[in-house]
Amino acid sequence: MTVKLYLNDSYLREFDATVVRTSGNMLVLDRTAFYPEGGGQPNDIGTITIDNVVYNVVDLKKEGDDVIHVLDREVNSKPDAHAFGRIDWERRYACMRYHTALHIIDGIMETIFKSGMITGGQIYPDRAHMDMDMPGLNKEKVAEILEKTNSVAKEGHDVVIKELSKAEALAIPSLSRTEPGRRLLEKLESVRVVEIVGVDTQADGGTHIKNTKEIGTIALASYENKGAKRKRIEIVLN
Repeated sequence: MTVKLYLNDSYLREFDATVVRTSGNMLVLDRTAFYPEGGGQPNDIGTITIDNVVYNVVDLKKEGDDVIHVLDREVNSKPDAHAFGRIDWERRYACMRYHTALHIIDGIMETIFKSGMITGGQIYPDRAHMDMDMPGLNKEKVAEILEKTNSVAKEGHDVVIKELSKAEALAIPSLSRTEPGRRLLEKLESVRVVEIVGVDTQADGGTHIKNTKEIGTIALASYENKGAKRKRIEIVLN
């Protein structure tokens, strides 16, 4: 099992590890700070140095409890070799800021609408979008929501990571606001939770900033009406 360092420290940029196994350009380490894609957040990229050879990490995959590092070429290394990893921090930090911003938007929409569902979303280093099934949502209402989101972000709320038991998690209303997420909660014995103190609490496995002041200013890049209820908003951070 790969120890996933990013779960406890989203700000870890470099780390030491030991090679567990290799196959072609695939590498498994005993521990990693590289985040594999999940929940709309893209995978990290960066470098891993083994035996003084620097490999570029171009992709990551999950395989059971392991994280597979996909490198730019075949790995020439034996198990138990020392590895040094360095993530692309600029890319990671941008995704963290967008991820936390989406959580605030989601929390505010949950408070305003009381019903509806987030049906999808995607984070990029330079933008993010969210798809919603929210009857009554329009561009004017989105502008109000983003104004409130910016106000909340500037207040400087701490972002806290917690581990809850299944019973504790299921006792919190709207801890997961997508249908697949709700089904997943039923299967887990412990649930990782991201709490934006005083604003929002959600089950989440991604990386986040420590305080909402780090988000900056959120601007609406586009609004799409994809049907009677389905809407998409795209945001950029300044």
